[in-house]
Amino acid sequence: MRGVQDGLAPDLARRHRTIFISDVHLGTPGCKAELLADFLAHTDCRTLYLVGDIVDFWAIQRRGVYWSTDQNTVVQKILKRARHDAKVIFVPGNHDEAFRDYCGVLLAGVELLSEATHRTADGREFLVIHGDAFDGIVTYARWLALLGDRAYAAALWLNDAVNIARQRLGLSYWSLSSFLKHRVKNAASFIGDFERAVARAAHLRGVDGVVCGHIHKAEIKTIDGIVYCNDGDWVESCTALIEDARGRLEIVEWTSFAHERNRTAQKAARKALIPAPRQPVAA
Repeated sequence: MRGVQDGLAPDLARRHRTIFISDVHLGTPGCKAELLADFLAHTDCRTLYLVGDIVDFWAIQRRGVYWSTDQNTVVQKILKRARHDAKVIFVPGNHDEAFRDYCGVLLAGVELLSEATHRTADGREFLVIHGDAFDGIVTYARWLALLGDRAYAAALWLNDAVNIARQRLGLSYWSLSSFLKHRVKNAASFIGDFERAVARAAHLRGVDGVVCGHIHKAEIKTIDGIVYCNDGDWVESCTALIEDARGRLEIVEWTSFAHERNRTAQKAARKALIPAPRQPVAA
């Protein structure tokens, strides 16, 4: 088992046994739909798990619908997989809890479940849940609520502004909101408590591990014998959890892939503009 994956060629489509994504928050400006569409275009899998908060109905109800072409592309790519070459399982989260009323139903080829059990290629059994149920166990306020929903939205806006500037300077993506989250003492304490609570629940269920989302912090670690996996999010870190043909689990951080591909394309474009050296004319 390895951690964050950084060695794949970003211009090649890779096939994985399983992909887990969560916390996409479609319907909001903070959703990094362009990067997710790019990720889906460059990866393939046998099973795709949507581990909650794929659509952000909370934000839509408060601020209205924000829906871009890239967000529509993400939905179309997911539905295409469900129709053709992959099993797609959707475990709704708290932001798209309206779908929980339809758990047990096959909707446009997507299977809706309140929770799922996944068996890896090497025989381990993983509980797949969104994780919002554990907010009440570890604390009555998420780290997001430390500043409030409006402050979090402002942080995401500032995050985008910072990265527009970084892109113009030729720098890679950097998550300001993740940086702040990891530096806030109460947030770090909440994350640790959340991870232990989820791992404890998995232990009580008699499984080998757990896959969840909710707290926007990608992680693979072993807690009291339980393999805890969080697939991250697509508003800050742009990460996914993948399983290969041998059952090994890794976290893919797609922002670094996209940056490397853009840099390679820019180099190729500059090279194409350089005129070839003239050959000497024979006497």
